[in-house]
Amino acid sequence: MIVTLLILCLTVGFFVWGRIRSDIVALSALAALLLTGVLTPTEALAGFSSSIVIMMAGLFVVGGAILQTGLAHSIGSRLMRLSRGSETLTFLLLMAVTSFIGAFVSNTGTVALMMPIVVSMAAQAGFQSSRMLMPLAFAGSLGGMLTLIGTPPNLIIDETLRNAGYEGLSFFSFLPIGLVCIVVGTVVLLPLSKWFLTRKTTPDANDVLSKGKRKRRIKLPSDLIREYDIAHRIHRYHVEAHSPVIGQRVDSLRLQELYGASIVEIRDEKMARLALLKDIKQTMALSSTVLQADDILYMTVSDDDTTRMEQELGLKRLKDEALSFYDLGLTEIIVTPNSRLSGLKIKEAQLRKRYRINVLGMRHEGRYRTEQLAEARLGTGDVLLVQGKWDDILHLNDDSENWVVLGRPEQMLGSTTLDYKAPLAAAILVLMVLMMVIDAIPVEPVTAVIVAGLLMVLMGCHRSVEDAYNTINWQSLMLIAAMMPMSTALEKTGVSAAVSSVLVSSLSEIGPRALLAGIYLTTSFLTMFISNTATAVLMAPIALVAAQDVGVNPTAFLMAVTLGASMCFASPFSTPPNALVMKAGNYSFMDYVKVGLPLQIIIGVVMVFLLPLLFPF
Repeated sequence: MIVTLLILCLTVGFFVWGRIRSDIVALSALAALLLTGVLTPTEALAGFSSSIVIMMAGLFVVGGAILQTGLAHSIGSRLMRLSRGSETLTFLLLMAVTSFIGAFVSNTGTVALMMPIVVSMAAQAGFQSSRMLMPLAFAGSLGGMLTLIGTPPNLIIDETLRNAGYEGLSFFSFLPIGLVCIVVGTVVLLPLSKWFLTRKTTPDANDVLSKGKRKRRIKLPSDLIREYDIAHRIHRYHVEAHSPVIGQRVDSLRLQELYGASIVEIRDEKMARLALLKDIKQTMALSSTVLQADDILYMTVSDDDTTRMEQELGLKRLKDEALSFYDLGLTEIIVTPNSRLSGLKIKEAQLRKRYRINVLGMRHEGRYRTEQLAEARLGTGDVLLVQGKWDDILHLNDDSENWVVLGRPEQMLGSTTLDYKAPLAAAILVLMVLMMVIDAIPVEPVTAVIVAGLLMVLMGCHRSVEDAYNTINWQSLMLIAAMMPMSTALEKTGVSAAVSSVLVSSLSEIGPRALLAGIYLTTSFLTMFISNTATAVLMAPIALVAAQDVGVNPTAFLMAVTLGASMCFASPFSTPPNALVMKAGNYSFMDYVKVGLPLQIIIGVVMVFLLPLLFPF
């Protein structure tokens, strides 16, 4: 017992100190429990096979797809319109929406689903996402108190009551308590988050901070299109079924010679009967590319030659649309002094043949050029706007002898969304929620999450499997997985039982209300180090016996158990939602103490007076 307490105290101390990464602290504590023989290897590694940890990993993949497809941005935009751009209204709306979802979906699932939406909303409105993310995690737990299925501790106390011969709880028995918790939580978190969480900086992916100064935001592909003013020169054409270009190689058409035209992109769009299954494939027009019927060609064309070209080539002019960057990207390269390109015409450089890139524009001594580029002669310091497959764009840095890539292509790629996949991502998301909520579907929540994450990858809502893996926050997973065995150590060595029995026995003589407060405080304390489900399992029978000993109805006491287990906000590892937002919000352990502990205490005080009114002794 002493060894376990010592390891626990050191772990908490290092968390508070904050100089060592939280996941390293947790893993060190796990190693200490192993080395001292408190836990067996099987017990110590149980957290890594926990369904909670697996579900968190899957939810990161689902959340990443929500961001990648632009679904988060779309939902965030609608919520922003409702809040009219006000940070306070956005905060209130966020608390209400998250709490409502948390009443029917696990708090971990709720927070994982809402987190990308909150990040997107904050980016659009210019808010600091750090002020919103911790309240988001707390709102998911607060909402869990609205219904019987909102959080596992609710089900545990219901089962405890029924097994003891008392009347069980209905689906909405928790509703009055949940509503009060949400109101109190919102009122308390509104100022606390502003006081303690707005000091954090969560840099946007397109902003870089250095030496206290903000560097210029990187240019996105859409920015480059506007800068070079080429959007008005790009027109869309559909290859008709009777077109003579079908089956022809691009170089055989002599487009530049005959029409002053050039194909920027060839797009193949497939739409199934269900709009959810839309697929878009973008390819570059290489000299060897063979055109097919129904291809959509993005072309730069001289306005004088469009009618003749359309008639002779059997092309139908479509409504112009801005370039998208699903498979193809844009970036700028600057010619270096020792480049072999210096002195060559662009057509002589054979960039398309050698590097699979197209030149769409050129900047020479501050002047932009987008026409007759093939004849332009290159010199040191000239900047070229080039287009190519994202993989080829990302590898341009490999040829540093001839050019230097301007900007950050990898960040450009990260900023582009697969928006045509948004309806499919939304459908998968709804399917996952339904599998979690509807009892008639015999699927465990972790199974629903695994299926949803796998579908997101297989259906193309992530660019690649590697991108899906990259969305997982491994630090949060390690933190939870390494701390979960701590509960086993505390139970195994008798620490949990000793703390519970001593506190409860010392308060039972004072009166039922004091005993009620003691049960809440004890449960809250244990939940800081043990999962809320394990704490509820441990404390529920103790609370039941304590209530019977003083001769009162145990319902209020068991409600205190589920509240203490679920309303644990003072630690990042007490609940999975707290851990989920820790890295994204750039929070330290003390941030949870500053914001979560006052909320936890205030809710406890309110409930000590409210529970006897709702569930009389």
